[in-house]
Amino acid sequence: MRIRGKARVDRRTKNLLHRIDSGEIAVISHIDLDAPCASELAAKRVAAVVNAQRSLSGRFPHPGPGILVQAGIPLIDEVGNRVMEQVREGNMIEIADGAVYSGGERLASGQVVTESLLSQQLGEAKRNVAAELNRFVENTMSYVAREQTLLFEPSAIPELRTRIAGRHCLIVVRGAGAAQDLRAIGSYIRALNPALIGVDGGADILLQEGYKPDIIIGDMDSVSDTALRCGAELVVHAFPNGEAPGFQRLRDLGMSAAVLSSRGTSEDVAMLLAYEKQAELIAAVGTHFSLAEFLERARGGMSSTFLVRLRVGSILVDAKGISQLYPAGPSMRLFLYLGLVACLSVAVLLHFAPSIRVTLDLWVLRLAAFFRSLP
Repeated sequence: MRIRGKARVDRRTKNLLHRIDSGEIAVISHIDLDAPCASELAAKRVAAVVNAQRSLSGRFPHPGPGILVQAGIPLIDEVGNRVMEQVREGNMIEIADGAVYSGGERLASGQVVTESLLSQQLGEAKRNVAAELNRFVENTMSYVAREQTLLFEPSAIPELRTRIAGRHCLIVVRGAGAAQDLRAIGSYIRALNPALIGVDGGADILLQEGYKPDIIIGDMDSVSDTALRCGAELVVHAFPNGEAPGFQRLRDLGMSAAVLSSRGTSEDVAMLLAYEKQAELIAAVGTHFSLAEFLERARGGMSSTFLVRLRVGSILVDAKGISQLYPAGPSMRLFLYLGLVACLSVAVLLHFAPSIRVTLDLWVLRLAAFFRSLP
Protein backbone atom coordinates (compact mmCIF):
# COMPACT_ATOMS: atom_id res chain seq x y z
CA MET A 1 0.00 0.00 0.00
CA ARG A 2 1.34 3.40 -1.00
CA ILE A 3 0.35 6.60 0.81
CA ARG A 4 1.06 10.02 -0.64
CA GLY A 5 0.47 13.34 1.06
CA LYS A 6 1.79 16.69 2.17
CA ALA A 7 4.18 16.48 5.14
CA ARG A 8 3.78 18.43 8.36
CA VAL A 9 6.98 18.26 10.40
CA ASP A 10 7.50 19.12 14.07
CA ARG A 11 9.44 17.69 16.99
CA ARG A 12 6.62 18.81 19.28
CA THR A 13 3.50 16.93 18.26
CA LYS A 14 1.12 19.32 20.01
CA ASN A 15 2.48 22.19 17.89
CA LEU A 16 1.95 20.21 14.70
CA LEU A 17 -1.70 19.55 15.60
CA HIS A 18 -2.56 23.20 14.93
CA ARG A 19 -1.24 23.00 11.35
CA ILE A 20 -2.09 19.57 10.03
CA ASP A 21 -5.21 18.85 7.98
CA SER A 22 -7.03 15.74 6.84
CA GLY A 23 -5.08 13.68 4.31
CA GLU A 24 -1.68 15.07 5.32
CA ILE A 25 1.19 13.08 6.84
CA ALA A 26 2.49 13.87 10.34
CA VAL A 27 6.27 13.58 10.71
CA ILE A 28 7.09 13.66 14.42
CA SER A 29 9.76 12.74 16.95
CA HIS A 30 7.70 11.56 19.92
CA ILE A 31 8.80 8.70 22.12
CA ASP A 32 5.78 7.12 23.86
CA LEU A 33 3.12 8.91 21.80
CA ASP A 34 0.51 9.93 24.37
CA ALA A 35 -3.25 9.39 24.08
CA PRO A 36 -4.34 13.07 23.75
CA CYS A 37 -1.97 13.64 20.80
CA ALA A 38 -2.91 10.33 19.19
CA SER A 39 -6.64 11.10 19.61
CA GLU A 40 -6.25 14.51 17.96
CA LEU A 41 -4.26 13.04 15.07
CA ALA A 42 -7.02 10.47 14.59
CA ALA A 43 -9.70 13.18 14.78
CA LYS A 44 -7.83 15.16 12.11
CA ARG A 45 -7.95 12.05 9.88
CA VAL A 46 -4.31 12.30 8.91
CA ALA A 47 -3.15 10.01 6.12
CA ALA A 48 -0.29 8.52 8.18
CA VAL A 49 2.07 9.19 11.08
CA VAL A 50 5.84 8.85 10.67
CA ASN A 51 7.64 8.77 14.03
CA ALA A 52 11.39 9.20 14.26
CA GLN A 53 11.25 7.44 17.63
CA ARG A 54 9.36 4.51 19.10
CA SER A 55 5.72 5.26 19.79
CA LEU A 56 5.61 2.61 22.53
CA SER A 57 9.01 2.29 24.18
CA GLY A 58 8.03 -0.49 26.56
CA ARG A 59 8.37 1.73 29.60
CA PHE A 60 4.63 1.81 30.26
CA PRO A 61 1.61 0.26 28.44
CA HIS A 62 -0.06 3.46 27.31
CA PRO A 63 -2.87 3.55 24.70
CA GLY A 64 -1.53 6.21 22.29
CA PRO A 65 -0.31 4.02 19.37
CA GLY A 66 -3.37 1.77 19.72
CA ILE A 67 -5.67 4.74 19.09
CA LEU A 68 -4.06 5.28 15.67
CA VAL A 69 -4.01 1.60 14.78
CA GLN A 70 -7.70 1.19 15.71
CA ALA A 71 -8.53 4.28 13.63
CA GLY A 72 -6.87 2.66 10.62
CA ILE A 73 -4.13 5.30 10.41
CA PRO A 74 -0.75 3.81 9.33
CA LEU A 75 1.95 4.37 11.96
CA ILE A 76 5.59 4.04 10.87
CA ASP A 77 7.93 3.80 13.88
CA GLU A 78 11.63 4.32 14.53
CA VAL A 79 12.57 5.82 11.18
CA GLY A 80 15.47 7.74 12.81
CA ASN A 81 16.04 11.38 13.69
CA ARG A 82 17.52 12.27 10.29
CA VAL A 83 14.03 12.27 8.81
CA MET A 84 13.24 15.44 10.79
CA GLU A 85 15.85 17.32 8.72
CA GLN A 86 15.37 15.45 5.44
CA VAL A 87 11.62 16.11 5.18
CA ARG A 88 10.66 19.75 4.73
CA GLU A 89 7.39 21.24 5.91
CA GLY A 90 4.85 21.10 3.08
CA ASN A 91 6.82 18.68 0.89
CA MET A 92 4.96 15.87 -0.85
CA ILE A 93 6.19 12.54 0.49
CA GLU A 94 5.26 8.94 -0.15
CA ILE A 95 5.19 5.94 2.19
CA ALA A 96 5.48 2.37 0.94
CA ASP A 97 6.18 -0.74 3.05
CA GLY A 98 7.52 1.33 5.94
CA ALA A 99 9.87 3.42 3.77
CA VAL A 100 9.60 7.19 3.30
CA TYR A 101 10.25 8.67 -0.16
CA SER A 102 10.49 12.24 -1.43
CA GLY A 103 10.92 13.01 -5.13
CA GLY A 104 11.59 9.34 -5.80
CA GLU A 105 14.47 9.26 -3.29
CA ARG A 106 14.28 6.90 -0.32
CA LEU A 107 14.90 8.98 2.81
CA ALA A 108 14.31 6.57 5.67
CA SER A 109 12.55 3.38 6.67
CA GLY A 110 10.97 2.11 9.85
CA GLN A 111 8.62 -0.43 11.29
CA VAL A 112 4.93 -0.50 10.42
CA VAL A 113 3.00 -0.83 13.67
CA THR A 114 0.44 -3.60 13.22
CA GLU A 115 -2.04 -4.97 15.74
CA SER A 116 0.13 -8.04 16.36
CA LEU A 117 3.28 -5.96 16.87
CA LEU A 118 1.41 -3.60 19.17
CA SER A 119 0.12 -6.51 21.24
CA GLN A 120 3.68 -7.80 21.61
CA GLN A 121 4.97 -4.35 22.66
CA LEU A 122 2.16 -3.90 25.18
CA GLY A 123 3.01 -7.27 26.75
CA GLU A 124 6.63 -6.16 27.12
CA ALA A 125 5.53 -2.85 28.64
CA LYS A 126 3.26 -4.55 31.20
CA ARG A 127 6.24 -6.53 32.47
CA ASN A 128 8.14 -3.28 33.09
CA VAL A 129 5.42 -1.50 35.08
CA ALA A 130 6.71 -2.47 38.53
CA ALA A 131 10.22 -1.11 37.92
CA GLU A 132 8.84 2.07 36.36
CA LEU A 133 6.50 2.60 39.31
CA ASN A 134 9.37 2.25 41.80
CA ARG A 135 11.41 4.90 39.96
CA PHE A 136 8.41 7.20 39.78
CA VAL A 137 7.66 7.00 43.52
CA GLU A 138 11.32 7.52 44.47
CA ASN A 139 11.57 10.60 42.25
CA THR A 140 8.34 12.02 43.62
CA MET A 141 9.42 11.72 47.25
CA SER A 142 12.89 13.15 46.62
CA TYR A 143 11.46 16.16 44.75
CA VAL A 144 8.83 16.88 47.42
CA ALA A 145 11.52 18.10 49.80
CA ARG A 146 12.88 20.45 47.15
CA GLU A 147 9.54 21.83 46.00
CA GLN A 148 7.79 22.18 49.37
CA THR A 149 7.76 25.97 48.92
CA LEU A 150 4.69 25.37 46.74
CA LEU A 151 2.90 24.25 49.90
CA PHE A 152 4.07 26.78 52.47
CA GLU A 153 5.09 29.97 50.66
CA PRO A 154 2.71 32.23 48.70
CA SER A 155 3.56 32.69 45.04
CA ALA A 156 4.21 36.11 43.48
CA ILE A 157 0.95 36.47 41.57
CA PRO A 158 0.72 39.29 38.98
CA GLU A 159 -2.11 41.82 38.98
CA LEU A 160 -4.98 40.88 36.67
CA ARG A 161 -7.99 42.65 35.15
CA THR A 162 -10.18 39.60 35.62
CA ARG A 163 -11.90 39.50 39.00
CA ILE A 164 -11.48 36.09 40.65
CA ALA A 165 -11.98 36.85 44.37
CA GLY A 166 -15.28 35.46 45.61
CA ARG A 167 -16.08 33.79 42.27
CA HIS A 168 -15.97 30.24 41.03
CA CYS A 169 -13.05 29.58 38.71
CA LEU A 170 -13.08 26.93 35.95
CA ILE A 171 -9.65 25.70 34.80
CA VAL A 172 -9.59 23.83 31.48
CA VAL A 173 -6.55 21.74 30.52
CA ARG A 174 -6.00 19.93 27.22
CA GLY A 175 -6.54 16.42 28.51
CA ALA A 176 -8.39 13.32 27.34
CA GLY A 177 -12.16 13.87 27.42
CA ALA A 178 -11.88 17.56 28.30
CA ALA A 179 -14.33 18.70 25.61
CA GLN A 180 -16.94 16.12 26.64
CA ASP A 181 -16.58 17.04 30.31
CA LEU A 182 -16.93 20.72 29.45
CA ARG A 183 -20.21 20.01 27.65
CA ALA A 184 -21.45 18.00 30.63
CA ILE A 185 -21.09 20.99 32.98
CA GLY A 186 -22.65 23.51 30.60
CA SER A 187 -25.53 24.24 33.00
CA TYR A 188 -23.03 24.96 35.79
CA ILE A 189 -21.17 27.46 33.58
CA ARG A 190 -24.39 29.21 32.55
CA ALA A 191 -25.68 29.41 36.12
CA LEU A 192 -22.50 30.41 37.99
CA ASN A 193 -20.59 32.31 35.28
CA PRO A 194 -17.17 31.22 36.61
CA ALA A 195 -13.91 32.89 35.58
CA LEU A 196 -12.61 30.75 32.71
CA ILE A 197 -8.90 29.90 32.67
CA GLY A 198 -7.46 28.00 29.70
CA VAL A 199 -4.13 26.27 30.30
CA ASP A 200 -2.27 26.39 26.96
CA GLY A 201 -4.33 24.21 24.55
CA GLY A 202 -7.20 24.22 27.05
CA ALA A 203 -8.00 27.72 25.74
CA ASP A 204 -8.70 26.24 22.30
CA ILE A 205 -11.07 23.69 23.83
CA LEU A 206 -12.99 26.53 25.50
CA LEU A 207 -13.28 28.38 22.18
CA GLN A 208 -14.35 25.23 20.33
CA GLU A 209 -17.16 24.74 22.84
CA GLY A 210 -18.37 28.33 22.48
CA TYR A 211 -16.72 29.95 25.52
CA LYS A 212 -14.25 32.83 25.56
CA PRO A 213 -11.48 32.32 28.14
CA ASP A 214 -10.90 35.16 30.58
CA ILE A 215 -7.28 34.12 31.19
CA ILE A 216 -4.83 31.97 29.22
CA ILE A 217 -1.86 30.71 31.22
CA GLY A 218 1.00 28.42 30.29
CA ASP A 219 4.20 27.97 28.35
CA MET A 220 2.37 29.27 25.24
CA ASP A 221 3.68 26.32 23.22
CA SER A 222 0.46 24.46 22.41
CA VAL A 223 -2.16 27.21 22.23
CA SER A 224 -3.24 28.52 18.84
CA ASP A 225 -2.70 32.07 17.58
CA THR A 226 -6.49 32.37 17.34
CA ALA A 227 -6.89 31.69 21.05
CA LEU A 228 -4.08 34.09 21.96
CA ARG A 229 -5.84 36.84 20.00
CA CYS A 230 -9.31 36.19 21.47
CA GLY A 231 -8.96 39.01 24.03
CA ALA A 232 -8.13 36.93 27.09
CA GLU A 233 -5.52 38.07 29.61
CA LEU A 234 -2.24 36.28 28.96
CA VAL A 235 -0.03 34.93 31.75
CA VAL A 236 3.24 33.26 30.81
CA HIS A 237 4.42 30.49 33.13
CA ALA A 238 8.12 31.09 33.79
CA PHE A 239 10.79 29.02 35.52
CA PRO A 240 11.63 29.97 39.13
CA ASN A 241 14.65 31.94 37.87
CA GLY A 242 12.34 34.11 35.75
CA GLU A 243 13.25 32.59 32.39
CA ALA A 244 10.14 32.41 30.19
CA PRO A 245 10.75 30.82 26.76
CA GLY A 246 7.08 31.25 25.86
CA PHE A 247 7.37 35.01 26.03
CA GLN A 248 9.27 35.14 22.74
CA ARG A 249 6.31 33.78 20.82
CA LEU A 250 4.09 36.54 22.19
CA ARG A 251 6.68 39.17 21.25
CA ASP A 252 6.73 37.78 17.72
CA LEU A 253 2.94 38.19 17.63
CA GLY A 254 3.19 41.72 19.01
CA MET A 255 1.39 40.78 22.23
CA SER A 256 2.10 41.49 25.89
CA ALA A 257 1.55 39.29 28.91
CA ALA A 258 2.04 39.05 32.64
CA VAL A 259 4.66 36.60 33.94
CA LEU A 260 4.20 34.14 36.80
CA SER A 261 7.41 32.43 37.97
CA SER A 262 6.85 29.14 39.77
CA ARG A 263 7.85 25.50 39.97
CA GLY A 264 5.45 22.86 38.73
CA THR A 265 3.42 22.38 35.58
CA SER A 266 1.27 25.06 33.98
CA GLU A 267 -1.91 23.46 35.29
CA ASP A 268 -0.41 23.50 38.81
CA VAL A 269 0.35 27.19 38.40
CA ALA A 270 -3.19 27.90 37.13
CA MET A 271 -4.59 26.39 40.34
CA LEU A 272 -2.18 28.45 42.44
CA LEU A 273 -3.23 31.59 40.57
CA ALA A 274 -6.93 30.97 41.28
CA TYR A 275 -6.20 30.06 44.91
CA GLU A 276 -4.01 33.08 45.63
CA LYS A 277 -6.60 35.35 43.98
CA GLN A 278 -9.11 33.98 46.53
CA ALA A 279 -11.46 32.06 44.26
CA GLU A 280 -14.47 30.73 46.13
CA LEU A 281 -14.21 27.37 44.34
CA ILE A 282 -11.89 25.92 41.70
CA ALA A 283 -13.39 23.47 39.19
CA ALA A 284 -10.93 21.65 36.94
CA VAL A 285 -11.55 19.94 33.58
CA GLY A 286 -9.02 17.81 31.68
CA THR A 287 -6.35 17.92 34.38
CA HIS A 288 -3.73 15.19 34.89
CA PHE A 289 -3.45 13.53 38.26
CA SER A 290 -3.65 9.76 37.89
CA LEU A 291 -0.50 7.66 37.96
CA ALA A 292 -1.25 6.32 34.47
CA GLU A 293 -1.39 9.84 33.02
CA PHE A 294 1.92 10.84 34.58
CA LEU A 295 3.69 7.71 33.42
CA GLU A 296 2.21 8.12 29.94
CA ARG A 297 3.50 11.69 29.75
CA ALA A 298 6.97 10.51 30.82
CA ARG A 299 6.94 12.67 33.93
CA GLY A 300 9.68 11.63 36.35
CA GLY A 301 7.46 12.41 39.34
CA MET A 302 4.34 14.23 40.42
CA SER A 303 5.61 16.18 43.39
CA SER A 304 4.52 19.64 42.29
CA THR A 305 1.01 18.46 41.40
CA PHE A 306 0.75 16.54 44.66
CA LEU A 307 1.80 19.57 46.71
CA VAL A 308 -0.41 22.04 44.84
CA ARG A 309 -3.46 19.84 45.32
CA LEU A 310 -2.68 19.58 49.02
CA ARG A 311 -2.61 23.36 49.15
CA VAL A 312 -5.79 24.13 47.20
CA GLY A 313 -7.67 20.92 47.97
CA SER A 314 -10.26 22.49 50.27
CA ILE A 315 -11.82 24.42 47.35
CA LEU A 316 -10.92 22.13 44.44
CA VAL A 317 -13.55 20.13 42.55
CA ASP A 318 -12.17 17.91 39.80
CA ALA A 319 -14.69 17.57 36.97
CA LYS A 320 -12.48 15.18 34.98
CA GLY A 321 -14.56 12.26 33.74
CA ILE A 322 -17.87 13.78 34.80
CA SER A 323 -19.29 13.18 31.31
CA GLN A 324 -19.03 9.43 32.02
CA LEU A 325 -21.29 9.60 35.09
CA TYR A 326 -24.52 9.84 33.14
CA PRO A 327 -25.61 9.51 29.51
CA ALA A 328 -26.23 12.47 27.26
CA GLY A 329 -29.50 14.34 27.70
CA PRO A 330 -32.66 13.35 25.78
CA SER A 331 -32.52 13.99 22.06
CA MET A 332 -34.95 16.14 20.05
CA ARG A 333 -36.29 12.94 18.48
CA LEU A 334 -37.45 11.77 21.92
CA PHE A 335 -39.36 15.04 22.47
CA LEU A 336 -41.03 14.63 19.05
CA TYR A 337 -42.09 11.09 19.94
CA LEU A 338 -43.53 12.26 23.26
CA GLY A 339 -45.41 15.10 21.53
CA LEU A 340 -46.86 12.70 18.96
CA VAL A 341 -47.99 10.26 21.68
CA ALA A 342 -49.65 13.13 23.59
CA CYS A 343 -51.52 14.31 20.49
CA LEU A 344 -52.72 10.79 19.70
CA SER A 345 -53.87 10.34 23.29
CA VAL A 346 -55.93 13.54 23.16
CA ALA A 347 -57.44 12.55 19.79
CA VAL A 348 -58.46 9.12 21.08
CA LEU A 349 -59.91 10.65 24.25
CA LEU A 350 -62.00 13.15 22.30
CA HIS A 351 -63.25 10.46 19.92
CA PHE A 352 -64.42 8.04 22.60
CA ALA A 353 -65.65 10.56 25.21
CA PRO A 354 -68.51 12.66 23.70
CA SER A 355 -69.14 14.51 26.96
CA ILE A 356 -65.61 15.90 26.89
CA ARG A 357 -66.09 16.99 23.29
CA VAL A 358 -69.34 18.78 24.20
CA THR A 359 -67.63 20.56 27.10
CA LEU A 360 -64.78 21.68 24.88
CA ASP A 361 -67.22 22.91 22.23
CA LEU A 362 -69.03 24.97 24.87
CA TRP A 363 -65.76 26.54 26.02
CA VAL A 364 -64.87 27.39 22.43
CA LEU A 365 -68.28 29.06 21.91
CA ARG A 366 -67.92 31.03 25.16
CA LEU A 367 -64.47 32.24 24.23
CA ALA A 368 -65.71 33.24 20.76
CA ALA A 369 -68.63 35.17 22.26
CA PHE A 370 -66.30 36.89 24.74
CA PHE A 371 -63.94 38.09 22.04
CA ARG A 372 -66.88 39.32 19.87
CA SER A 373 -68.17 41.38 22.81
CA LEU A 374 -64.89 43.23 23.15
CA PRO A 375 -64.99 46.83 21.78
